[in-house]
Amino acid sequence: MQALAIHARESKKAAREKANAVVEQLRCIKLKEAAKKVEDGIEETLTYCNFPGKHWTRIRTNNVIERLNREIRRRTRVVGSFPDGNSALMLICARLRHVAGTQWVNKKYLNMKHLEAATEDVSIAG
Repeated sequence: MQALAIHARESKKAAREKANAVVEQLRCIKLKEAAKKVEDGIEETLTYCNFPGKHWTRIRTNNVIERLNREIRRRTRVVGSFPDGNSALMLICARLRHVAGTQWVNKKYLNMKHLEAATEDVSIAG
């Protein structure tokens, strides 16, 4: 639950401060390895903060992939057991072809106008 709190901040600076607080809490309860993992990986997990704020929730989560995986899992559970690996692969490929051929794939995930505006702001300032 603490990791979610790190990434639910309004700025990269606030997220870093929360990460430092989480690291201290973990050290206090003698979870030194967990504290080291958070400390070593925090900058990498905050990369999404380099993009426009309106893109943050889309970049920091992978809801599209998770939804697709749930759909595949649901369909393979219905079948139960497959005679061989190719049967499972054919079912998964059929589902992926269906998703690729529907309107679901045409939805905009990121509004690139926000990114273009941020790029222009940087080039003007720089």
